Amino acid sequence: MWMETKIETKEASRSCASFSRRVLDGVTLCTGDMEHLDKYMQDKSFVPQLLVWGLRGVTRVILANNPLSGALILAALYWASPWQGLLGALGVLASTLTAVIMGQDSADVAGGLHGFNGVLVALLMGVFSSAGDWYWWLLLPVCLGSATCVFLSSGLSAFLDHWDLPASVFPFNIVFILYLLCTGTDNPYFPHHPAVPLGALDHNDTTLVAVQVIHGIPLGVGQIYACGDLGPSLLILGAVVLYSPLLAVHAVLGSAVGTLTGLSMAVHHESLYSGLSGFNGALGCMAVGGLFFTFNWKTHLFAVASAFLSAYVDIAMSNLMGTVGLPACSWASTLASTLMLLLTGSLATYRIPIGQVKAPESNLRHRSQWEAGTTEDRESTDV
Repeated sequence: MWMETKIETKEASRSCASFSRRVLDGVTLCTGDMEHLDKYMQDKSFVPQLLVWGLRGVTRVILANNPLSGALILAALYWASPWQGLLGALGVLASTLTAVIMGQDSADVAGGLHGFNGVLVALLMGVFSSAGDWYWWLLLPVCLGSATCVFLSSGLSAFLDHWDLPASVFPFNIVFILYLLCTGTDNPYFPHHPAVPLGALDHNDTTLVAVQVIHGIPLGVGQIYACGDLGPSLLILGAVVLYSPLLAVHAVLGSAVGTLTGLSMAVHHESLYSGLSGFNGALGCMAVGGLFFTFNWKTHLFAVASAFLSAYVDIAMSNLMGTVGLPACSWASTLASTLMLLLTGSLATYRIPIGQVKAPESNLRHRSQWEAGTTEDRESTDV
């Protein structure tokens, strides 16, 4: 009797452990780059493939590459504003289809590399439009601007490949600024709000609400998608956690650094409270903190420095471009990250080739395996 009870207890423990392992394996399949999904989708029809490509493009905005994360982010955009969600979906669809028609590299299209610039162009056109939501004329420049990003991305990639640099969001920044310059604030069909230099705003109050400053840190992550609501911003952050917890930590850290930088420069309190001071810092920190460089304590400090640089450059460019009514967009983090990738010295040894960039945890694991293999080869050649 005692033996039977003991056997049953062992079987129950084994069954529980087996169930836990299956749950863990299932969660693992949904994290990282989900490369197994690409193999599964190879023999599927064009429409479901296009859906996966588009969702990957949505996550590429925040330097991730996971279609489930893309679905969460798109849901967050619809939660914040159905109109913005529609524009984002239309932008990624227009740019991805343009890349397919142009015959761009199939791996780049499948990885969402031709979709994320289109998402940003569409979202920012909606945010800066002074015609309000559900202004259907706006769909025309959204589609054209998103498609134009593919042409610019293709041309810039051919140029930047000489230095193993990504085209990043240079196409978005260029296309959106050109759109604002072409239309003007009083355009009868596509009017927009002018950007205002930070120095031209009203003077700050003497009191600073600490709770609202802390509230602005997660909003800095949401502002990468021009989203200023806390709930959707937390959902976007959760989507990053699903892809890579390490990347999510650097996103929050970078936003906090950007907010601290804004405090040091006494920017208007509204920029701190809304997260606008933090999003460039978040992007700069994520790009270096494990994505384009293998994560370790050196590159972690390097990522913090990149966040500070991105935030300071953003303040300077906002003041400069605001004098002519233009926003600084994400020029600061794009230029700062590109500069970091061009640096030489000991930190350059941790840089990951653009074609081999994956989730930070995967980058770290692959480097460890590579170093272990190199050590074994070295020992085997010793006489």
